[in-house]
Amino acid sequence: MTQNTKSRCIPFDLGSGDETTELAHRIARMLNPGDVVLLEGPIGAGKTHFARSLIQSLLTEPEDVPSPTFTLVQIYELATCDLWHADLYRLSHVDEVEELGLIAAFEDAICLVEWPEKLGDLRPETALTLRLSLDARDENARHAELEWTSGIWDDRLRGLRE
Repeated sequence: MTQNTKSRCIPFDLGSGDETTELAHRIARMLNPGDVVLLEGPIGAGKTHFARSLIQSLLTEPEDVPSPTFTLVQIYELATCDLWHADLYRLSHVDEVEELGLIAAFEDAICLVEWPEKLGDLRPETALTLRLSLDARDENARHAELEWTSGIWDDRLRGLRE
């Protein structure tokens, strides 16, 4: 099966943490088991805020959603599947990704991956990438860009900006 590898992109200007939370909630509603969302951006850009907001919107019972910076992976049970939140910042070699069990989770869990550049060649082709950046003029604002190459996202993301 030939896959369309043309990259598609949707930019967003997020004026506040609340707008980042709203985007996270909207994306959460379209996720299915086996979906991978890669969260890129510098320290302080809002990757963990986005992930925390998305996870909390999917939980049936409210619970604390800590950053997995030191645990590397936090796993949450959802009604339809598990959700894995991984922070790969502290990994030193791509082999450590496989030791975490993350590659297997890509098959049937929803996975949020911070610092996905650490995945190297293990980066899933069907992943949705959210690139966050700081706004030089407003410390509360962020710029975001959703990018994907897999056609699985085309219909799901249609109308996201409305």
